[in-house]
Amino acid sequence: MADLVTNIGKGRHVYYAAQAQAGTGGAVLRAVVLEAAGLEGDDALQDYDTLAALLAGASNEQTTMGRKALSGVTVTVDDVGNKASWTAGDLVWADATGNPTGKIVICFDPTGASADSALVPLTLHDFAVTPDGTSITASVGAGGIAVSENAA
Repeated sequence: MADLVTNIGKGRHVYYAAQAQAGTGGAVLRAVVLEAAGLEGDDALQDYDTLAALLAGASNEQTTMGRKALSGVTVTVDDVGNKASWTAGDLVWADATGNPTGKIVICFDPTGASADSALVPLTLHDFAVTPDGTSITASVGAGGIAVSENAA
């Protein structure tokens, strides 16, 4: 398994990140943690167009840790390198408990309180952690969360 941009998110993730950065219509990016048990493979996960559809499949949300809105969303356009990327602050779950995790799904929430049927899964990231009551941090690497660029 790997980190990836969903099929619906290709060509859109930077746009949605910019909407969240600006807070347009209350828009946010939301992290949803998936359990390791029953987790579908990347090929299946990247095909879902809504969070509701993803959760209706074999994968389950790890609800004990809860969903997190991303903060500090920043979009960067690099005209010299012909790419665009976005990043956000680290995600922290204090005193995390519950079932072992397998992935984090970053979703676009157009209103900040949308139903799962309106949440668009943009990216998926490996997140294999067994919560044990301590704090868990998902750190964003220097390269950001996702990048779109021209193929050379």
